[in-house]
Amino acid sequence: MEKGVLYLIPTVIAPQTESKALPPDLIKLCSQLDYYLVENIRTARRCLSAMNIDKAIQEITFHELSKNTECVDIPKLMAPILEGKSIGIMSEAGCPGIADPGARAVAYAHENDIRVEPWVGPSSIFLALMGSGFSGQSFAFSGYLPIEKKAKTQAIRTLEQAVFKTGQTQIFMETPYRNNQLIADITKTCAPQLKLCIAKNINGEDEMIMTDTVQNWKKNKPELHKVPCIFLFGRD
Repeated sequence: MEKGVLYLIPTVIAPQTESKALPPDLIKLCSQLDYYLVENIRTARRCLSAMNIDKAIQEITFHELSKNTECVDIPKLMAPILEGKSIGIMSEAGCPGIADPGARAVAYAHENDIRVEPWVGPSSIFLALMGSGFSGQSFAFSGYLPIEKKAKTQAIRTLEQAVFKTGQTQIFMETPYRNNQLIADITKTCAPQLKLCIAKNINGEDEMIMTDTVQNWKKNKPELHKVPCIFLFGRD
């Protein structure tokens, strides 16, 4: 039996931006699929509804594939694709497989000779890099920094040193309710001349992508509590 296709379907990263951020052909594809593995079922339903797909939401089957999903559950979740049914993977925001548990479904697909087809859509990581003015030739994404104070300070210093030694752009993030503390830690730890870009609420109405020195950020710390952000260290 011919196997289905695993489609990697981006979702919006700011509310009500479906028409701006998602291509029409993606909407056509989503109108054809009736089985999804998603990071957050409520978010996926809301996104597909806002896309105005040509299919009733109640006709679609959703299963959660999140950080809490056990590895042993992946084969069961992916079973329909071995029977010829194509599956859509959706992250809670942005591109599936990038800082997202959907990568485990993709790994399973490669192990079982299943075709994987990624689709174009917004990624806060790459949009922030594009808008930062930092090097896009060499960059690294480190995800979330450690929570523990000493380990986080060391991680910040390691990222800073990488910028000064190699010029490689360093991209990272924080849980939104800890953003203000992260800014305080950066301005206390890093050299005044280090360049920091803060990308806030990308694609949203109050989007901000701003690059400045740590010294200047220290003088004008933004209010970022509970605001989705991407942070980047870099140099001209």
